[in-house]
Formats: sequence, C-alpha cells, structure tokens
Amino acid sequence: MGTDPAPGGRGAAAPAMGNFQMEDFAAGWIGGAASVIVGHPLDTVKTRLQAGIGYGNTLSCIRTVYRRESVFGFFKGMSFPLASIAVYNSVVFGVFSNTQRFLSWQHCREPGASPSRTLSDLLLASMVAGVVSVGLGAPVDLIKIRLQMQTQPFQEGNLSLKPRAVALGEQPAYQGPVHCITTIVRTEGLAGLYRGASAMLLRDVPGYCLYFIPYVLLSEWITPEACAAPSPCAVWLAGGMAGAISWGTATPMDVVKSRLQADGVYLNKYKGVLDCIAQSYQKEGLKVSPTAVTRGQCQSLEGGSDILGYVRL
Repeated sequence: MGTDPAPGGRGAAAPAMGNFQMEDFAAGWIGGAASVIVGHPLDTVKTRLQAGIGYGNTLSCIRTVYRRESVFGFFKGMSFPLASIAVYNSVVFGVFSNTQRFLSWQHCREPGASPSRTLSDLLLASMVAGVVSVGLGAPVDLIKIRLQMQTQPFQEGNLSLKPRAVALGEQPAYQGPVHCITTIVRTEGLAGLYRGASAMLLRDVPGYCLYFIPYVLLSEWITPEACAAPSPCAVWLAGGMAGAISWGTATPMDVVKSRLQADGVYLNKYKGVLDCIAQSYQKEGLKVSPTAVTRGQCQSLEGGSDILGYVRL
C-alpha cells in the first residue's frame, strides 16, 4: 500500500513526513465490505442471543431463525450495513493508519530514515480510531439492530409498551433502513440515533486498542525476517486472533450496547447504561458476560476478513 508499510508490515522507506494517504481509506472500505458479507449472519445470531428472548443457545437460535424466517432471516438488515459500514470501516482504518503514521514521524529526526513505531503510538492511534468509530458507527449499529430485532417476540408482562407496539406476526415497526431512520428521528429526535453511544464508547476505545495492537505484534511475530510484509495467510491468522482477543474483552459492553439499542423497537425497558447492567445482572448474574463471549467469538472471522481486505489492497 504505497511506500508506507501496512500495519504489521516491516516496511521500507516512507514518504514525506506527515504524508496523508488515501489508500488507507480505500483499503478500509474493501475490508469493511468483506467483513459485512462474511459476518452478518453471525452478527444476526449474536444480536438475537444478546437482546432477544426464547433462545436456548446458538444452535437453537440458528434453527429458530431459519424455521421462522428462512435463510433470508440471517441477512435481515444487511443492506444498510453493507452500504454504510464499508464507509465507516474506511474512516476507522484510515484514521488509525494516518494517526499512527503521523505519530511515528514525530520520533524520526533524520531525513530519509524510516519512521519508528512505538507501543504508545499504536495505543493512541487505536484510541482515536475508537472515538471516531462511535461518532460514525452508533447510528449504523442502531439501524442494523432495530431491523434485526423487530421480528422478535417480546414479553408484555410488567413492561410498559409504546402506543406503536405491534405483536409478532403483524406489520413490522420499520419497512426498511430509511423508514427506520425517519421513524427514530420523528419519535426520539436526532439524539435517538445515538442511543447506546456511551456503551459503544466504552466498548470501542479499549476494543480497538486490543484489536490493532495484537494484530500488529502478531503479524510481525509470524512474518519471517526476510519478508517485507506478511503473507495473506499470516494476515488472516493475525487478524482472526486479534479479533478474538478484542471481542473477548469487548463483548460484555457490547451486550449492554445491543440491549440499549434494541430497546425502543416496541418498548422502553432501560433508563441507561447502569440500569441496563443492573437489570441484566439481576436477571442473569455474571453469566451474562461469559456466555456472550462465546457467541461473540464467532465474529473473530470478521476480524480476519476485515484486516485481510485492508492489507491486501
């Protein structure tokens, strides 16, 4: 990717100091599209398990979705992420790479020398990417989850349903992504598009740190000294392992985010992040997080596809 090393590459000479590279954004777009295509069916199952009811385990969820909605049920709400997450991923990867490159050049004092890369540079670049991801990704995640969850059964007992609530099997609350956006803005205002953003911030800032840093370290460790850049197999393996590490730590807050964003399709159940954590703990105990980790680990496949599409552009 240009003359500057991709994350994980050993790299040769780099361009002029502070050079902004659009290739990083294009590569992120390709990686984002690949991750959506590979991971959306698993993401649908994950969301149903985290925020839905009536599923015993992963296989039970898969059978139930297929029986009720056929194979197309796994791809419900995919059109909006496919169109938007590619752009979102493009920005996140572009911001990370250019921030990391800029910070690395600050340590380079000799003209023509290759920039040095420190752990603190990777950490700061990952944190910046995490903050940016929330600003762009919160509405995308909200629309995707609302579309995924609107066919779910809900329990009316002890819950105050909204006037627009409809029963399962009747007309869905949303007819598509555009209708979903307009409905949320009309009923909840623009702030409604950022429901669950605080939980997403607590998920993404540490999550991206534990995604980008392990990927860079693992890909450099796997790649032989004689090679200038990691092979596609090394990229996929390092990306998958980094995705598993990231999701293993980010899943508890991802559960909270999913429940807050799904909240509001038919009913309002949670008052905020702390209330959601308290209610989840009261009903499910500490197992709410470990069980979700196993389900979220499936998305490590997305991590491999994501980073492979990015690096191999």
